[in-house]
Amino acid sequence: MRAALTWRDRAEQCIYDLAFKPDGTQLIIAAGNRLLVYDTSDGTLIQPLKGHKDTVYCVAYAKDGLWSPEQKSVSKHKTSSKITCCSWTNDGQYLALGMFNGVVSIRNKNGDEKVKIERTGGASSPIWSICWNPSSRWENFWSRADEQEESVHSCLQEIPVLKSRPVSRQYSQTEGEDHEEEETSMDLNLDERNDILAVADWGQKLSFYQLSGKQIGKDRMLNFDPCCVSYFTKGEYILLGGSDKQVSLFTKDGVRLGTIGEQSSWVWTCKVKPDSNYVVIGCQDGTISFYQLIFSTVHGLYKDRYAYRDSMTDVIVQHLITEQKVRIKGRELVKKIAIYKNRLAIQMPEKILIYELYSDDSSDMYYRVKEKIVKKFECNLLVVCSDHIILCQEKRLQCLSFSGIKEREWLMESLIRYIKVIGGPPGREGLLVGLKNGQILKIFVDNVFAIVLLKQSTAVRCLDMSASRNKLAVVDENDTCLVYDIHTKELLFQEPNANSVAWNTQCEDMLCFSGGGYLNIKASNFPVHQQKLQGFVVGYNGSKIFCLHVFSMSAVEVPQSAPMYQYLERKMFKEAYQIACLGVTDTDWKELAMEALEGLEFETAKKERKKHGENNNELFLADVYAYQGKFHEAAKLYKKSGHENLALDMYSDLRMFDYAKDFLGSGDPKDTKMLIKKQADWAKNINEPKAAVEMYLSAGEHMKAIEISGDHGWVDMLIEIARKLDKAEREPLSKCAFYFKKLDNPGYAAETYMKVGDLKALVHLHVETHRWEEAFALSEKHPEFKDDVYVPYAQWLAENDRFEEAQKAFHKAGRQSEAVRVLEQLTHNAVVESRFNDAAYYYWMLSMQCLDIAQENEQQKTEMLQKFHHFQHLAEVYHVYHSIQRYTEEPFSFHLPETLFNISRFLLHSLTKETPLGISKVNTLFALAKQSKALGAYKLARHAYDKLQGLQIPARFQKSIELGSLTIRSKPFHDSEELVPLCYRCSTNNPLLNNLGNVCINCRQPFVFSASSYEVLHLVEFYLEDGITDEEAVALIDLEAPRSSKREDKWQEMTSDHAQSLRLDDNTDIMEDDDPFTAKLSFEQGGSEFVPVIVNRAVLQSMSRRDVLIKRWPKPLRWQYYRSLLPDASITMCPSCFQMFHTEDYELLVLQHNCCPFCRRRIDESNQ
Repeated sequence: MRAALTWRDRAEQCIYDLAFKPDGTQLIIAAGNRLLVYDTSDGTLIQPLKGHKDTVYCVAYAKDGLWSPEQKSVSKHKTSSKITCCSWTNDGQYLALGMFNGVVSIRNKNGDEKVKIERTGGASSPIWSICWNPSSRWENFWSRADEQEESVHSCLQEIPVLKSRPVSRQYSQTEGEDHEEEETSMDLNLDERNDILAVADWGQKLSFYQLSGKQIGKDRMLNFDPCCVSYFTKGEYILLGGSDKQVSLFTKDGVRLGTIGEQSSWVWTCKVKPDSNYVVIGCQDGTISFYQLIFSTVHGLYKDRYAYRDSMTDVIVQHLITEQKVRIKGRELVKKIAIYKNRLAIQMPEKILIYELYSDDSSDMYYRVKEKIVKKFECNLLVVCSDHIILCQEKRLQCLSFSGIKEREWLMESLIRYIKVIGGPPGREGLLVGLKNGQILKIFVDNVFAIVLLKQSTAVRCLDMSASRNKLAVVDENDTCLVYDIHTKELLFQEPNANSVAWNTQCEDMLCFSGGGYLNIKASNFPVHQQKLQGFVVGYNGSKIFCLHVFSMSAVEVPQSAPMYQYLERKMFKEAYQIACLGVTDTDWKELAMEALEGLEFETAKKERKKHGENNNELFLADVYAYQGKFHEAAKLYKKSGHENLALDMYSDLRMFDYAKDFLGSGDPKDTKMLIKKQADWAKNINEPKAAVEMYLSAGEHMKAIEISGDHGWVDMLIEIARKLDKAEREPLSKCAFYFKKLDNPGYAAETYMKVGDLKALVHLHVETHRWEEAFALSEKHPEFKDDVYVPYAQWLAENDRFEEAQKAFHKAGRQSEAVRVLEQLTHNAVVESRFNDAAYYYWMLSMQCLDIAQENEQQKTEMLQKFHHFQHLAEVYHVYHSIQRYTEEPFSFHLPETLFNISRFLLHSLTKETPLGISKVNTLFALAKQSKALGAYKLARHAYDKLQGLQIPARFQKSIELGSLTIRSKPFHDSEELVPLCYRCSTNNPLLNNLGNVCINCRQPFVFSASSYEVLHLVEFYLEDGITDEEAVALIDLEAPRSSKREDKWQEMTSDHAQSLRLDDNTDIMEDDDPFTAKLSFEQGGSEFVPVIVNRAVLQSMSRRDVLIKRWPKPLRWQYYRSLLPDASITMCPSCFQMFHTEDYELLVLQHNCCPFCRRRIDESNQ
């Protein structure tokens, strides 16, 4: 661990306290009566905060507050002495107070004292600083001695702890003597809270307490007066500063690790930046120092054992193969670690401990202290051997015995960059040493003379020697891996992008090196095999590569297939076998055996078979004969060893089918069938498909025969196969049908589906081939396929622009939503394309579709009825506008002026709320203005021209409208009385411009218009009295009861001798009409609400059938009844759309169009 100064500043007064912003970006410092805010990244003073009149002793950033805002005042509590420091637990439930009299008081958040800790120093040792550990995980930090004892024997699931209590007598005498009393006192109740309080007093002691007040361990002597104590964010380390003018780093349990920045005055405060390794120090002289702590990796590796430092004082030994770990717990800073075979050396500040394994078992993980060298050593590198330790300090190497006696020393020409133990007899091990000047030496610990292996021009970074000591791999400072022959000093090859290298301990010619995020494996002089890998390669054993990434060591399993195949390509079978022994798949082993046999390397092939438990010499000899071309001898041996199938495979692979048949003789029919199948496969591969089909059929492989026939388009062959197959063989028959469809033979496909009985597939066939008549006939017989037929039919019609038929097909299939969607699209297109007559027709169809849905779906009834009325209105509006559009766009008019006048008025009154898409108010007003002027409705014409002035007028109308607007001024300001519409209910003359719309201004009775001339018809709608059904009403009307007339003749006949005369008698009483319906037409004058005409049974019975028109709407709509007040003027109603016409007009239109002009119902269609 070392501390690097990042920045420093100096205030004018003593720094009493400081605090980091929770995100660590800012630092606030109490300097005298000022607060200074710094940027922690570079030490820039952001701003000084002034406002305090006296010295500021404490600063802190708010987290969750000391009291709630609702409290009117802060609660206060008395204490027995002056409070010098305080600290809250992590959850904010308890507050520890340090006092001048040496007492620590732990209180809850209400201020009640729960624990009082009275320390031995009393008032002579005031508590100057306390702090709760922020970590919530203390289970492994403080544990009982007996728990530690148990953990030594649990190596599989968790890290064992080797502690200072006796594991053996020797161990307790060496390491345990310093801490025995302390360990035995650690008896925690696991049910208690894990909060740990660090207490530092001016008795120069550091102590630890539980929340319960129980002390943990003994007091730690500091030898200075502590002024501040602070934990790291995760609680792993403690900072202490005070009168020694420096900050010291301690472990979480009080072991001193080192010094952080010596200062020139007392340290009053020190804090750690949140979630980092940065430390800030504030001193009495105003100095502010910001340090970065750098923790280096301390570790050692030997083959499959890796030892590394943990928590600065512990050592963990990891077995990289079994993944076992053991923890060796210490109480001092671990500076260096070395491991070799059964030895482990740990250097601490004042001593070196040498451990040994309990047993010689390679998987043993239990260490005990062998020797202890109580002496302070300064070294850069530490190496341990069987009986010695090697200390490296710059250019000097020293060899010491385990008793601490220096036996040998070597002085090098340059700095030592790398050192490694390469094995040897105990006490005579060899060391491999690399120097900065490029020199590589070999040193034996029992020999004072170093051997120079070779000298290169670049500095050594890493090196390793092959297992046989014949080759040397070096990584230099240019990231190049260089491989030398040790004996000839020849450079064998070099590879770029390397930061570490390791030879395979089980294979002489294999090494691996890492660099640039890749792992590189090289066998002999073959090309490098690469795969992604993060970290450094530190070892290579068999198929496992040991990789160090950041602080963790892992074993990566690497298949050796790639280098094995590299050797096989060059027919180096023995070397390939050695690689395979390191770890390849079973498939790779078989490939190796086959390649060896093909290369006549029988010894390698035999080894492979023996390795996999195959000891049949006859079988092996048969393989050899087969590769030598002695096929018949091989077949005999295969048969003799009970592997006839191998003989058949051999003959089949060689296409010797006749020999195979002779070999089989009258054997198992299954084998014969298999042989025919293989012969067919061969015929197919050599492009003899007809022969292959015949062979497949004889072998019963119908599917393959069908596939070949289908792929070659042989319809006749498919027909023959399909007709020979039994109907139970559905899969082959379905395959035949598939190919019939593909080859455009739907008739044969239909025949095949009928044979199988697959009606659904037959329906789909008819649909796909657009054979709709057959599909319809099938759906009639089997209604369950109705959707499968009509839905695709409707989609096909729509794709072919036959939308109306598509809509009907969707409707027939019961797909109301699709039918509505098609109609909506048709309607929209008609409006956009200005085909308003079609738009009216489609809207009428849409309304009837909505009525059908309302009948079928009760949940959508209300919504659909609203849409019905809306679409009926739009249909009528677009039907009317069609005439307006033709009048304005075409040069000749097809309607009389009176008709156009009535149409324009009707449309204008219908557009009182909103104007539908495509309808032009300009065209409507323009037509109305021209016809009104022509017919003498000058007032209405003037109104229309005035309205046009406020609209955007097309250029083609501009001149005509301007001229009309001027000339209308010369006309009278009234309308012709002949044009004024009459209400047939109340006989009121209505104005031509009616603000109420198409209703009477007096009685509010809606007008009934002719759907051709749009004159007001002499019809009055009436309603049935409650309790009268539609059927009963029709029956009563059909009775046509005779009326009794009370009329008296007003004319008097007189006869004289010369003449006969008739005289009107004025005195005769006025005749009275006895029609009950006429009496019902009366209403209360002056009312603004519409009062409908409601009739009872007597009135219905008095009506004549020819005077009543009934709109017989389907449910859920009610029927509508209309009474003609001028029976002599005939009115016709369309039975489909219920539109009313003058009979003469209707007959003329039907003769012209052969259908109803509104709903397009043909005259030869029956009433639906």
